[in-house]
Formats: sequence, structure tokens, C-alpha cells
Amino acid sequence: METWKRNLWLLWVGCFVTSASFSMVVPFLPLFLIHIGVTTHTELWSGLLFSSAFLAGAISSPFWGAMGDKYGRKPMIVRAGFVLVVIYLLTSLVTNPYELLALRLLQGLLSGFIPGSIALVGTNTPEQKVGYALSMMSTSTATGSIVGPLLGGVIANVFDNRVAFASAGVFVLFSTLLVLLWVKEEKFVPAKERPSIFGSWKDAAANGPFRMILCLSLLTQFSVMTIEPVLPLYIVQLGGSVKDASLLAGVVFSLVGISAILFAPRWGKLADRIGFHKVLLIGLLVGGLGNLAQIPFHSIWGFSIVRFVYGAFFCAVFPALNGLVVRSTASDFRGRAFGLNQTANQLGGMLGPLVGGAISGVFSVHSVFWVTGLLMLAAMGLAYWSGKPSSGGTAGTTAAGQ
Repeated sequence: METWKRNLWLLWVGCFVTSASFSMVVPFLPLFLIHIGVTTHTELWSGLLFSSAFLAGAISSPFWGAMGDKYGRKPMIVRAGFVLVVIYLLTSLVTNPYELLALRLLQGLLSGFIPGSIALVGTNTPEQKVGYALSMMSTSTATGSIVGPLLGGVIANVFDNRVAFASAGVFVLFSTLLVLLWVKEEKFVPAKERPSIFGSWKDAAANGPFRMILCLSLLTQFSVMTIEPVLPLYIVQLGGSVKDASLLAGVVFSLVGISAILFAPRWGKLADRIGFHKVLLIGLLVGGLGNLAQIPFHSIWGFSIVRFVYGAFFCAVFPALNGLVVRSTASDFRGRAFGLNQTANQLGGMLGPLVGGAISGVFSVHSVFWVTGLLMLAAMGLAYWSGKPSSGGTAGTTAAGQ
């Protein structure tokens, strides 16, 4: 088997396991707070635990990206994997929320398994296969995010939350050893400069196409995450049964992931033929219209069908953005590029739920769908405008037509 194919499948498994491990414990953090005796300000602690890792990750991602450019992406993936193993195992032993918050901050500051894997795949895959490879990587995290909560719920029910965290650590150890033993990074040219967060931002600011990609990543992630805090409540309203609320919400949530698994590879192959930019425009356009189309449906079945169709098109967006990162940056800047892109995603992931929750509190749930849909259409307009011929860029290319 060719090296790039072996790397792709090994990192696919690694990212699947890491994503599943993350999603099998993080959604259950509020319940774990109760388990360790937190009975007051539970909502506040829950919000702090979720947002702290996003904020810490946004700060540290450019640094780890720069280190990857200097010393290799594989060492950064292995480092992040072993860090996650230790953090999950320590989390299974915490006795108060302060220890849990400290570990969440460390997780945000020191992790980076999945961004590092995407950077390695994007750099070590033949140009004509990059779209397919990056889309396959997106299916790994989508599959993990579906399997993870189910697995975590079963382990927590049979044993308890502490065993779930410890199990997550064991699973990540397995994925890290896979990378350590069998992934081979071939196309690596060490960056000449010393790792510098300020220098990374300076270089990014000088690259017009890449600067636009960062804006699109932040705006797209922000728009997606505005709906996250209110979607479970809205699903309960549609379903009309609080008794089965968790199961119903889980099924509807998984529909987008299932459609991503089915359709993302097809979008990747199409991107290799017609360009990442065109695929990005299609994904954002139908993603925006798909969010608006969810508003009129007042039955759970109709809403679920629209969510599935929305997922089938929107799953094209983030792999296309990753592909444009590859196209618009030089190979010795690529680790920093994906680190900065991760920062943009983390900021969007942190701010989106805050804004979505505030909008639904002041107005209504439907107003959040309007905001999400219009933001995606605005991102599509920005992407269309950025695709017009322009000059500049670290790699001597533009995002146009890619």
C-alpha cells in the first residue's frame, strides 16, 4: 500500500478513536459535576468547563502548529495523544470542580491530535487526492462523534463516569500508538524560523487568501454553534415527549453525522475535479438555505428529513476549507496554518453558543435558525467574493478556483 494511503487509514482510525473518546465523556461533564458533589451553580460550572478548553485551545493552537512546522507533524500528534491519555486518566480521579477545570484548561492548551492529523494528511497526500483525503478525515470525526456518546452512556450506566473517563484514556492510548508505530511522515521540510505565535499571525496577515479562509472558518463555526444550545430543547418541543427527550435528541443530532459519513467522500472527489472553492460555495449555500428550511416544520419527521439533507450538503464545507488552507499556504507553513485555522474554529465554537443562547432567551428558538441560516449565506457571499482573482499569498497562489 502507498504511504499516503496507509497514513490516511491509520490517521482515520486515530481521529475516529480520539473523537469518540472526546464525545463519550465531554457531553456528560454536567452529570459528572453532580457525581463529584457539585450541587450549586452547576450550570455556571458546566459553562466554564465547556468554554475553558475552547479558549485555551484558541490561544495555544498557533504555537503547536509552529512546533509542527519546525519538528514535524507526527511528533506533535504523538505528543497530543499522550497528553490526552494522562488528562483523561487524571480526570477519572478528580474530587472537586477546580481540579476538573484545571484539567480542561490543560486539555485545551496541550492537545491537538486531530488538527495535527489533518495537517499531516494535507501535506503528505498527492495533490490530486487531497480533497478525497481531507473529506475522509472529516468522516472519521463525524463517525466518532456519533459512536462516542452512545459508548460513553453505556459505560457510565454499567459502571460510572469515572470509568468512562479512564476508558477514554485507554482508547486514545491505542490511537496514539497506531500513529507512533506505523504513520510515516515523508514530505517534511523543517521551517527555518523559530516557532513564534506573533510571527505566525504576521505571516497569516500578509497572505490575503489565507486570511479570508480564517474569517470564513470563524464565521462558519460561529454560525453552526449558535444553534447548539437550543436544538435539544427545540427537538423536545417538536417531539412532544419529555420522557424520550434524550433519545430523540440523540437520534436527530446523529442524522447530520450519518449524512456526513455517506456524502463527505463524494464531495471530496468532486472537489478534486472542480476545485475546493466551488464545493465550499455549494455547501454554504445549501447549508444556509437548509437552516432556514427547518423553520416551517412543526413535526419531528419533517424536521429530521430536512436536517439529514442539510447535513448531506454542509459536510462539504469544513473539508473544503481545509483544502483551501493547503492550496493557499506553503508546505513549511502548513502546521502553523492549520493551527491558526483551529484557533478560528475554537473562537467560533466558544462564541456561537453564547450568542445563540442569548438570542433564543430574548426572542425565540426560530430566531436562532434565522440567524444561523443568514450567517451561512453571508459566509457564502464572502467566499464568493474571495474567489475573485487576487494577488499575493505565501504559496504564490490564490483561493480562486481551488
